[in-house]
Amino acid sequence: MNILKEVLKNQVYPAMGCTEPVCVALASAHAAKLLGEPPTEALFILDPGTYKNGMGVTLPNTGGRKGNLLASAIGLLAPRPELGMEIFRASTPALAVRAERLIAKGTVKMTVLPGRAGIHVEARLKGRKHSAAVIISDSHTNISYAEKDGRKLARSAQAAARKATHYKQALRRLSLKDMARLVERLDDGDQDHIRRGVEMNLEAARRGLKLKKVGFYLQDLMRKGYLLDDVFASAKILTACATDLRMDGRAVPVMSSGESGNQGIVAILVPYSVGKAFHVPDDKICRSIALSHLLNAYVKLFTGGLAPICGCAIAAAVGAAVAIVYQRNGADIAGLTLAVNNVVSDLGGMLCDGAKSGCSLKVVSSTDSAIRSAYMGLNHYGITEREGFVGRSAEETIQNLGRISKVGMAAVDPTIVAIMLGKQRSRPCDA
Repeated sequence: MNILKEVLKNQVYPAMGCTEPVCVALASAHAAKLLGEPPTEALFILDPGTYKNGMGVTLPNTGGRKGNLLASAIGLLAPRPELGMEIFRASTPALAVRAERLIAKGTVKMTVLPGRAGIHVEARLKGRKHSAAVIISDSHTNISYAEKDGRKLARSAQAAARKATHYKQALRRLSLKDMARLVERLDDGDQDHIRRGVEMNLEAARRGLKLKKVGFYLQDLMRKGYLLDDVFASAKILTACATDLRMDGRAVPVMSSGESGNQGIVAILVPYSVGKAFHVPDDKICRSIALSHLLNAYVKLFTGGLAPICGCAIAAAVGAAVAIVYQRNGADIAGLTLAVNNVVSDLGGMLCDGAKSGCSLKVVSSTDSAIRSAYMGLNHYGITEREGFVGRSAEETIQNLGRISKVGMAAVDPTIVAIMLGKQRSRPCDA
């Protein structure tokens, strides 16, 4: 098994819109296609993380509308699961109006599955003649269960679903040194895929600059002399603008990382910007971005795919910082380790309260920390195991952070979701 290729195939792909409501729409579309008739009842059961991430973010091609509940109804009306993580290409503002009518009639309902860790999106549909159910779990596209009229998915299909996520166990056992070796074997196809991601995310940043949001105001600060015109500022403007565009629901795909578009923006554009600023050869920039993707995926195995802590701040910034050190020092494990420790020490407690326009602010903090942490790591300065929850190795630091996320912060997501549910009662289309 080539773990790098598996990560690039399964976690680094184009996505249009926030990947959690996209996942909801995708599960809905799969179930609707399986049902084969208009549903009279539709129940969607979501894990807390998916619910949290989809509540406040605008959906592409919906006329500025938001929410998981609307995403589920759009999937019913536009059952085109073949579009994958770009399923909102099938949406239109007129379709979104029809989806709102389905919700208002009470045809579509949604609930949260308390205590469920990781991705779990369950669509249960009933029609006049048939019933159908689909569950997506473990990743945003992995159908782990399906049935029609009570007949379960064939075992061979379930085995294929398990195989699709089997590489994660192998990735979990890798060391930082192993990952640095893997990217040295990057082939032409992988490089093309990574370059495509750079181009996609740069295009999103260019378009996002036209919005008067976080990226615009950062550039305005630079124009007025409050920010230096340097690699820090240029990278932060790029990542903020691309995130502004996504969170505004614009119908422009970005290349994801760790199955997250915002994490893809940080994991790709930060090492790209720094590499270009310091005239690093293109092939080495490509390898560094591959390493960034690997680290992002690795961190999330321990903290959780949908965690109480911000993935852009932790997983993607760790990946970007390691990539920058790799560009200049290669497989300097001491320097790479210190870069990891520095980011985790800096941003380890940043909370995730769902996808929304405020994610751009967190992306800016992540970008700044990644570059700063990398520079210190390059010079073999950083936080060591003598301080806080930092471990004796990068792997141990990440594992410690995982314990904090999954055990120490176990009450954070339920608390955040409870707050969101309280707000949701007065806005039924924003689930």
